[in-house]
Amino acid sequence: MTDQHDSPAPYKEPQQARSAATLARVLRAAEEIASSAGLEELTMTGVAERAGVSVGTIYRRFEDKEQLISALTERMLDRREEFVAEQLRKAEPSLSGVMDAYAHALLQSFSDSNTLFPELLRTRGARPSDRGARTITKVHRLLLDAAAPYTDEIRRPDPQAALDTAARALLGACFHNSVRPDPATGATAMRRYADDLSDMAVAYLRTPDPRDAART
Repeated sequence: MTDQHDSPAPYKEPQQARSAATLARVLRAAEEIASSAGLEELTMTGVAERAGVSVGTIYRRFEDKEQLISALTERMLDRREEFVAEQLRKAEPSLSGVMDAYAHALLQSFSDSNTLFPELLRTRGARPSDRGARTITKVHRLLLDAAAPYTDEIRRPDPQAALDTAARALLGACFHNSVRPDPATGATAMRRYADDLSDMAVAYLRTPDPRDAART
């Protein structure tokens, strides 16, 4: 039996500027409530009160809480995809520059809004079609594309496979930091942690595989 809540029906994007502004205010209110109290405490009435609109206004746009959370997920994940892409565009033109920009952008993205971002990733399930999984796939691809011009700096036997491994490791480390009970917080600690992650990834990519020497 299919769980109807697995795939909330898509909401209608507003066509008029005034409606778009109202929707943005509603989603911002939903994000603020969810960030401070968690998704379980998110209610249509509470969002309406914070956004300064009637409950009826929200129900004209969203059928239920699940559809509102789906829209909130889209909004937050879209923003994070754009943020990572922007930081990679501004990266220093080198392998280390790209890895550094990626590590810092990922850590910031996963740490933003307290635990809301990882919670949104988890609530949609783990299927390939899941929105959170698509974001992970997209930011992964962003790194591979940004680092492509510098693969000649990679000394592993299979540069593409090594880059893929480094990207997965950084994604896992940043996500883990967001859900662990003692995450790196504060600008200084987060900067140091991102620097360390970047340094480890670059060291791995620039170090020949010692197993190759053992085989010869």
